[in-house]
Amino acid sequence: MSDWIVVCAEDEIELEDVIRFDHGGRTFAVYRSMEGEVFATDGLCTHEQVHLADGLVMDDTIECPKHNGRFNYKTGAALRSPVCEALTTYPARVRAGRIEVQIGG
Repeated sequence: MSDWIVVCAEDEIELEDVIRFDHGGRTFAVYRSMEGEVFATDGLCTHEQVHLADGLVMDDTIECPKHNGRFNYKTGAALRSPVCEALTTYPARVRAGRIEVQIGG
């Protein structure tokens, strides 16, 4: 089990939005739902490696900005072609006003 990594202050991500987070040579996407919950996934689309943080968040879905494939950011499930491979998800939480992600070593 690895340590929790601070991504940003909770208020740096709007409700129903996503930001890019780079750590250890990898890119992640960190989301904040309309209810204020936080989630994290791999940051690149599984179809053509486009940054998901440039996409559109709608409810619990992230739409890739290149070919409009969609994923459920809470589960990582691929929802609409051209994507067919799910995203890896990571534990995320809010602690003392900061968003933290646990990235496996």
